[in-house]
Amino acid sequence: MQAAVFDAYQSALHVRSAPDPICPDDAVIIQVAACGICRSDWHGWMGHDSDVQLPHVPGHELAGTVAEAGMDVNDWMAGDRVTVPFCCGCGICPPCAQGQTHICDNYTQPGFTQWGAFAEYVVIRHADVNLVRIPESVEFSTAASLGCRFATSYRAMVDQARIQPGETVAIYGCGGVGLSAVMIAVSFGARVAVVDLDDRRLQRAQELGAELIINAAVTTPSAAIREATNGGADISMDALGSAQTCRNSLQSLRKQGRHVQVGLMLGDESAPAIPMGEVIGRELQLLGSHGMPAAAYSAMLQRIEQQKLDPARLIGDRVTLSEGAEQLTRMGEFPGSGVTIIEFG
Repeated sequence: MQAAVFDAYQSALHVRSAPDPICPDDAVIIQVAACGICRSDWHGWMGHDSDVQLPHVPGHELAGTVAEAGMDVNDWMAGDRVTVPFCCGCGICPPCAQGQTHICDNYTQPGFTQWGAFAEYVVIRHADVNLVRIPESVEFSTAASLGCRFATSYRAMVDQARIQPGETVAIYGCGGVGLSAVMIAVSFGARVAVVDLDDRRLQRAQELGAELIINAAVTTPSAAIREATNGGADISMDALGSAQTCRNSLQSLRKQGRHVQVGLMLGDESAPAIPMGEVIGRELQLLGSHGMPAAAYSAMLQRIEQQKLDPARLIGDRVTLSEGAEQLTRMGEFPGSGVTIIEFG
């Protein structure tokens, strides 16, 4: 197979021939049709993730067709159209037994613990608990865009923050996670404020339904949100992942508001200072959100089929594997204003 490989952290990725994966009994091999390019992949390429071992193939937002199923796989066969959560479960540990496969004690992550989907084929272990069937009405590129950013934002808003119609939501960062959260929050009847440094991204958020647009380079965002919402947002999400955006998100909340941390904090940002005095005195809730289990995808996919959500609107560029390999190295510059998808074939 052809795969985009890096042999050293922060070095160029080269598309080259690599061995086809071997299918374990509990696994499937997926022929990749589309794969997203995510900032989490960039963190792995930078050397921020201890799961990544060299040489390495990134890519965790994938969709495609089952090419081969192991002998112990009961629910899937060659030809099935599938996607997967970015964090896969073992099916037997205590979290998995409770249906929380996305926080499995023995997790596997394509593109991190194993070679990922910047390749023609990828193997997914414990297939019966990790695969998600793609409806015929959803194209592969759209399904790939769900796997990390959109699904994570959906669960963060719906399951973790428990969004309700009429609530106000502040979203820090208008990349793929943030723009997904805008679309999801608006679809549930919330009013949305967004914060970013890039006017193109802010404009894109406005097109998706955000009402209050704040460029943090010219306005103090937390103060502007508290003023515009008469005391603060009900929910605030740090979709970027930095000490500053986390703090600003917390300070944007009204009393008893809910902060959701989705953006990864790695490298120099791994241990941010949290204003715990405000958390205690204002009874704020701190919530983490780490993807979505495969079993929970059905509600999100149903809203997509009902046209209440249209994640295809978030796709910016569609690129080849070679072009995607080059773009990954520039993710730290936050290029573009939408989700970039590598398309195969």
